[in-house]
Parts: sequence; structure tokens; C-alpha cells
Amino acid sequence: MLPWLAHGHITPFIELAKALSNRNFYIYICSTQVNINSFKQTISEKYSISIKIVEIHLPNLPNLPPHYHTTNGLPPHLMSTLKNAMDMARPSFYHILTTLKPDLVIYDFLQPWVPTMAASLNIPSVLFLTPGAAAGSYLFHIGKKKPVSEYPFPAIYLRDYEYERNRCMFEPTEEDEGNDGFTDTQRRVNGCIDGSSQIILIKSIRQLEGKYIDYLSSVHNKRYVPVGPLVRSPETETEHLEIMDWLNSKERCSTVFASFGTEYFLSKEETEELALGLELSKVNFLWVIRFPVGQNMNLEEALPKGFLERVGNRGKVVQGWAPQLTILSHWSIGGFVSHCGWSSVMEGLKLGVPIIGMPMHLDQPLNAKLIVDAGVGEEVVRDKDGNVDRHEVAKVIREVVAEKSGPRLRKKAREFSEIMKSNGEREIDEVVKELLNLCKPITRQDSVEMLC
Repeated sequence: MLPWLAHGHITPFIELAKALSNRNFYIYICSTQVNINSFKQTISEKYSISIKIVEIHLPNLPNLPPHYHTTNGLPPHLMSTLKNAMDMARPSFYHILTTLKPDLVIYDFLQPWVPTMAASLNIPSVLFLTPGAAAGSYLFHIGKKKPVSEYPFPAIYLRDYEYERNRCMFEPTEEDEGNDGFTDTQRRVNGCIDGSSQIILIKSIRQLEGKYIDYLSSVHNKRYVPVGPLVRSPETETEHLEIMDWLNSKERCSTVFASFGTEYFLSKEETEELALGLELSKVNFLWVIRFPVGQNMNLEEALPKGFLERVGNRGKVVQGWAPQLTILSHWSIGGFVSHCGWSSVMEGLKLGVPIIGMPMHLDQPLNAKLIVDAGVGEEVVRDKDGNVDRHEVAKVIREVVAEKSGPRLRKKAREFSEIMKSNGEREIDEVVKELLNLCKPITRQDSVEMLC
């Protein structure tokens, strides 16, 4: 397996690797050393034989030292450099393929050279898309140079300010126009789709995104196969007892949990509006707040003056990291204030918690529209310039947790939770069948070696 160098991509690949290893697949996960250092402890002793970690070597470029061989903490202006450095790692990956000789390669959405390289060695390869199908299908549609029809699902769309924030994803530069009219990202994604063998794996469930999955299959003439939510089970928490004790003191479904992922950060203005919105809502809250790498900021500087004193024990703010799955599974949590990254959406639904969407970038605004359309959450709608307003934050939080729409949203979120649990391993069983078909004839008895 070769995931893109981002935590939000690596984690689903690891969870897929675990599910496949439970069915006699032997898996190699390739990444850079800085990423390996951050995720290797998530692969327990149970998988020490069936899942192996392999380092892929990126070149040491003057402005991209090894600690930047990841999107975590990467300055935004270096993103294109990281993509190019990954391209320059082809010799390293070729060495990995020729040394390990896997039966199959599963790769991510930004490395179109991977299926080409695998094919040259007679190794089948499959694309695994970690975003959702609704967002993916919309982005593919508007990414067409000349769409011949309207996007068929009007509930999924971008507001004007959301389009402007993502304009670089859709609108080619003059250099792109002189090439083939696609942006660099579109060109890479299209190449990855074209190179995938017969099927494309996608992190989703049919009960939530069936029509979008079918639409993608028809557009690309390749069958999209959902792999399920890939949410690991919450672990018993022993290190954050203060947080758990605080949650234990709250009433059932009375508290919102606010967290915005590991790679997205609220601006100073957004932080202030969210804080004041939480204060105005009069709802209990647990808020995990993070600052970009290298930004020396403490909570007192980031939050409105006197905020912590005014909210008192009704609110708890944690800087850095907190056990998200354990918190979401706690009986006191009645809503999840989220940036609507796809993994966070899947986690909220798997644990039956309605989502209060505060999307920021990329696919997040589209995921927020999906949760509203599915009846499992509400969105904090920004003004026409994309600014967050404290009164809108407070209103939506109250609606989800404290007012009459709350029970309806919780009921629907719990229905999806039950669906995900009752599905159990059915999605993975289908994935296994498809992958085994691609790998025939298998040369190793009762096992498949897969490079992920």
C-alpha cells in the first residue's frame, strides 16, 4: 500500500490493512520515515507478522528536509514541492516492488505513475479513494473541462465563497491551459483512476452514499467498491482521566465535542467566533484546540478575554490532542462540532453522534451538505464572505443538542451507527473477493502479499 503522505490518508490505509490482514493478506505499508514514526504505534502486536512497514525514500531537497516529508506541519507553499518529491521517489518504489514482488498494489490519488510502474512488472494495482463519494463525484463533475450535463444531485454543491477558496483545484493556470487544460491535481487524479484495475475502492457505505457510488461507477466505467467506514473501536482511556471525569459529570447528550482534525486550524477570528458561540449557546462543551507547528500561542492569547472564567465548569478546552473516538462514544456527547473531514464524519456516524458542520476547505463543505441531506446533522452557515458568526454557531449548537430537532438528528445518526455495526465485515468480504480475483493465479498458498 502506498498512501499519500497525509495523516487523513494514511489512517484509512492502515485500517484497511488491518481488515485485510484478518483474512490472510500479508501487507506492506510504504511511507516516509517521519510518517512512520507517527503511525507505527497504531499497528498493534496482533498485526506484527501480517503488516510490515517499508520506508520509501524521498530526495533531500534544499527546501524540503526530511521532517517535511509529510503534510503534517508542512507550510502550504511547499505542498507542490512535496508532490514533486514524491514523484522523484519512483526509483525507491521500483526497488521496493522488485524486491518484495507483491501480488497487488493499492495506491492513493496523487501518484499516477504507480499503476504504470506496477503494470510494467505485471502487478495489478487498485486505487483506494479515502474521501467520500458525494464530494468526490461533485469534484469530478465540475473538474470536467466541458460538462455536458448538470450535476444530478442538487443537495451537494459549493457556495460562492467555498468555490473561491478552492478555485485552484478546478481552474487551470495559463501553464495548464497550454498543457491539457487540467490542473495538476486533476491530471494526477485522472491518471490514478485510468490506471486502476477494473475496480476502485472507496471509503464509504452504500446506505449513505449509494447513488453517488453508482454515479462514479457510471462516469468512470469502473466499479466503485465501498470498503466501509474503517473506524477503529474506541479504546479504554487510561491517560486522559481528567477529561473522562469531566464528561462523567455531565448529563446524557448534554455536551458538544468540538475538534477540527490534525491538519486544519481555525483563524484567530474563527477561534473567537466559535468561542463566543459556545458561550452564547449555554450548552456544555469540550473543545480540542490546536495551533500550527511553529506558532507559539497559548490558550489565554487565542481565546477571548475572560472566556474561560465566564464559562466555568460548563466548558473544557484542551490544547493539543485528546482521544476523539473515546470522547465521541461517551454518553454525555450530544453533538460533534467538526470541520467535516471525511474520517471525522465516519467516526461521528459510527458512534451515533449528530454532526455540527463547520467546514473549512477541500471536500469538507461538500461533506457538510451530505450530512444535512442525510438528516444526521446541521451546518453552521457562514456569511457571503465566508465568515463565521457567533450567533449562528450558538443557534445551530442549541438546535442539535438542546432543542426539538436534537432527538430527530440523534435518532438518524444512531440508525446509521446501527447500519455500520450490522454491516460488520460484509463490505470487506466483498473487497476481499474482488482483490482475490485480480490476484489470480496466486502463487503463495492461501495468502496474498500486497503492497499498500
